[in-house]
Amino acid sequence: MPNIHLTAPMQAYVQAQIASGAYANLSEVVRAGIRLLMEKDGARQFYALKAELEAAQAEAERGDFEVFDPRAFEPDAYAQET
Repeated sequence: MPNIHLTAPMQAYVQAQIASGAYANLSEVVRAGIRLLMEKDGARQFYALKAELEAAQAEAERGDFEVFDPRAFEPDAYAQET
């Protein structure tokens, strides 16, 4: 799998990064790039969740909600109560 094809500008950039001492080799540069992508994806997920929570909060503040009934949601959990 580690067969990487880079454009000429990308190759020049990687070589400059290695020559500057920022990275020791191509693998380090690639790992750094993948880490950034992973962080970006994590941030994307965080902001999507944050937006959903803000929308839910706005709905609740408008009174647009239903009261949660745990017995209706999970009747088997309450079946043994007397």
